[in-house]
This record gives sequence, structure tokens and C-alpha cells, in this order.
Amino acid sequence: MSELLTAAQMRAIEQAAIESGEVTGLELMERAGQGVVEAIFKEWPELGALDNAAGGQPPDPRDISGMRMRAVVLCGPGNNGGDGFVVARLLHEQGWDVEVFLYGDAEKLPPDARVNYERWLEIGKVAPLTDTEIEGYAESHPGTVLAVDAIFGTGLTRPFHDLGRVQDELNWWSAASGREDRPKVVSVDIPSGLCADSGSYLGYGANDENPLDNCIVANLTVSFHSAKVGHVLADGSTGSGNLVVADIGLGTKSEGGQLGEAQPSTLSAPNSFVFGSVVRLEPPKSWGLLKSKRWQKYNHGHGFLLSGGAGKTGAARLAARGALRIGAGLVTLGVPPNAQQEVACQITALMLQRVADAKALEDVLQDDRLNALCLGPGMGLERARELVPVALASKRAAVLDADALSAYADDPAALFDLLHENVVLTPHGGEFARLFPDIAAKLAEPPNNGPAYSKVDATRDAAARAGCVVLLKGPDTVIASPNGQCAVNAAVYERAAPWLATAGSGDVLAGFITGLLARGLSPQQAAETGAWLHVECARAFGPGLIAEDLPEMLPQVLRSLDNARR
Repeated sequence: MSELLTAAQMRAIEQAAIESGEVTGLELMERAGQGVVEAIFKEWPELGALDNAAGGQPPDPRDISGMRMRAVVLCGPGNNGGDGFVVARLLHEQGWDVEVFLYGDAEKLPPDARVNYERWLEIGKVAPLTDTEIEGYAESHPGTVLAVDAIFGTGLTRPFHDLGRVQDELNWWSAASGREDRPKVVSVDIPSGLCADSGSYLGYGANDENPLDNCIVANLTVSFHSAKVGHVLADGSTGSGNLVVADIGLGTKSEGGQLGEAQPSTLSAPNSFVFGSVVRLEPPKSWGLLKSKRWQKYNHGHGFLLSGGAGKTGAARLAARGALRIGAGLVTLGVPPNAQQEVACQITALMLQRVADAKALEDVLQDDRLNALCLGPGMGLERARELVPVALASKRAAVLDADALSAYADDPAALFDLLHENVVLTPHGGEFARLFPDIAAKLAEPPNNGPAYSKVDATRDAAARAGCVVLLKGPDTVIASPNGQCAVNAAVYERAAPWLATAGSGDVLAGFITGLLARGLSPQQAAETGAWLHVECARAFGPGLIAEDLPEMLPQVLRSLDNARR
């Protein structure tokens, strides 16, 4: 797992390193600028880079018309602007023509940014950045192939509406960056206008057609030390383009994504994460827990999934197939009498148990070998209201999805009274809003100030209220425990899997988690591992995916995990 930081956490880490004498602010700014330049040349090798083989001399940076390549660097009033001045100087040293604009008063720049501003003045000029300076710039300055957005970084707490035409121009450039007459747009640390803690664009109002109208949309974003939460939530991945994280020498993160020994006490400040960093999921280490040497099906758990009536059993069968494929030793479907024949005709390795009503479920649950339950997929609201209380009263590990959640839309408190710490709730956005209407409303409020309330905040608040793990689905799936432990399974950037938006994929995810609970993983581990494998199965299959394909991709994905670790 890799950690995701808030703006406050990143500032605290930098400040701790500076106060320890490990590094100076100027050194960090220089490393940041160097990281941006290196990332630019790696992303677009055709732009050229220092030719060390030729004695360290820069190449002659000319475009196809023979003109010298030009960059425009837009600097802001804080340390992000200071990074921009470093980028401008380093590009100039590479032989580029560089023009620099500053938004704000140079006299008010922070000390380190001011030093780099003055260093640039020894090379070139700095023009004031206003809402009219950049419009038409590419046409009037032939050879401009690069625009660097260093206006606002992770510390932005308000919209900047007074640069709306600058935003429009850069967004047009980034959208048309494949054309020879349009520059590529690079954002330093985070696209200007994006809240680093929520992935929302500050100033996006309810009447705006597109939240990206209030931001700069980049082709490439270069962040430092660690990705920020806002890079992977909400609109963050859309606005950031490709995301690169540059090492600026602040040390390594401790195992598990938590902050290391330098974690300062200021991380308990409002809107920071008291229980450590959020983590972005990578290949799950928990999979090693499942490679048992006890090769006997009863040692691998028994999942029990409840289906709906005749004609409505498909979702539960999908979930059950997922639970079996992911490693549960046995999986049984509990079906009502009118669906027995239908289910019996559709299953082979899965088992079938008649469950007509609450009393029948109580009788079935006398078998202690049934150690993980799944209720909801295709279950029907009435059947869910009858059986969910019985299932939860058994205190077994359980996944509640779909109808098991919607059945309590008119009285969420009644469900919360039943829940316990071994439960995982897996709502999509609509189900989440029905169970947690006030939290969902807060999340949906247009963010005018930062740090904005985020999907991470919302999921954590929901988990604390429910007293169990909550997995809030989406491309930026967030998984939180009542104690604040949190992970983001981001299917964005290179992990994007848009074909997961297909009927039944969520049912398979519920089955994956159920199977992992049956194998003995904790609710948080099971939710994290299931969510990660769910995306990997979709990526392994590719476009054209339907839900039935997901369980069948698991063997391939799991083999690749084993091979990668040898």
C-alpha cells in the first residue's frame, strides 16, 4: 500500500524535515523543480533533455519548424510559485525560451519563493499574470510547446475566479495538446483550483455545468513525496491527467502506508487524519494469509449467501460464484422454495439450501461451520427486512449489499441497531444517500472553501455511525473502519477500468468479500483485498466485460500475484 496525504500532513512532514536540519526549504524547492523538469522529459522525450553523453551540453531544443522551443510558466503567490521559478530556470538552462508570469505581489512571496524569484530575475523578466495575458498566447508566440501551472498548489483554500480566462485558455491547450500549435500543460503538485484533500474543484456551484470549468486541467501533474488524497478522489484524476510522484528526499514511508517516526503531533489538527494516512491500495499483502497449508475445504470457510425468489436469483448466484472462486472452501445459496428448481438447474460446485423464512434461517445458522454471510443481491426488500435481523443476530461476519441496504431506507437507525463490528456494508452512491442522508448531503454541497469535505471524510463518518466497515463504491472506492482506518481503491489513471460499470459487477464484489471473510480475513482486510482484486480482474479481461467474467479471471490474477513475488 502507498500512502495518500492531505495538504496538512504534507506540510507537517516538510516542516519536520526542515526543523530537524535534514534539509532546507530552498533545497526542497530546488528538488521539486528538478523533479518536474525530469518528469516532463520522461513524459515527452521529443521535447529533449540534457545530453550527458555529449559532455553535459543541452541539445538545441528546436521544434519541427526550426524555432526554439518555448515554455510559459505561470507562478502563484506561494511556494508553488517558487517551484515554478525553479522550473523556469532549469528549462532556460536546457536552452529553452522561457517567459514567466506572476499572479500576485512579488513583495509578498514567501522567503524561499522570493529567493527563486530573484534568481530568475537575473535571467529574465517576470510579467504580471492577469485574466487577459495568456489568451491567444500560443498563436502570438510560435514554438510554445509547454505551459507550466504553478499558480496554486496543495494549500489552496479558496476559488480563484479572477483568472477564469486563464483557466479557459490552458484547458483548451491541454485538450488540444496533440496538435503542434497547442502547448502541453503541466501542473506542479496539483492542478490549480483542485482541493488536495477532496479532489473537488473549489468554487464549483450547483448550477455549473462542468466542475472542470473552475480549474486548470493538466496533461501531466507532478506531485512530491506522495500522492495527495485529492489526486484520486472525485475529479482529481480527470483534472490531473497523468500523475507522477517525484522523490524530493523526505525519506521513505513506513510499511502499511502509515507515517513514519517523523509524524508530527500537528497531524491531529482539524480535517487531518488522526488515525494515520489514508492508503492507496496496491497488491494486497493479506493474500499471503490465504495460502494455507491445510488443504481441506472445511479449513477454508463456508460462505452462505441468500437469494431472492424465482426469476431473481442471478445476482446471488454471481456473488456466490465470486465467493467460491476467491477461495471459500464451500459456498451455499439459501433460496426460497419457489426458486429451488431454478437455482438447482444453474449451479454445480455451489450448494443449495432451502430458506423459506426467518425461522428456517435460524435453523440453518445452527451450523457453526457457516462462518460468512452475504445478504442483499437480488434478495427483494421484503425478504431482506425479514432475514437481515436473523443473520446479524448470529454475530457472524457478514456482507450487506443492495436490497439488504435499501430495505432500511425509511429507517436507517433500525439497521444500525442491528450491526456489529464483523459486518461490511457495500453501498453505491444512491444506497449510501438513503442510509446516511445527512452525510451524503454534506458531501454533495458545492465546495467553496478548502479543505473541502471529501469522500474519505464521508465514508469515515458513515463507518463511525454504523459501527462497522463501510465500502463506498465508485472509481474512487473508499473503505473505512469505525476506528478511522481508511483505504482508497482507486481505479483511475493507469488502473482505470470503466467497463466495470456493468450490471452485476457489484454483486460479484460482495461475493469476493464474503469469500475472504470465510477465509478468515478481518472485515477491513476482506473489503480492501476484494476491492483490489475486483479491479484487477476487470483490467485483466478488458473491454467487453460482463459480470460473469469477473470470477473467471481470478485464477489468472492470483497466478500473476504469485509470479510477481517469486
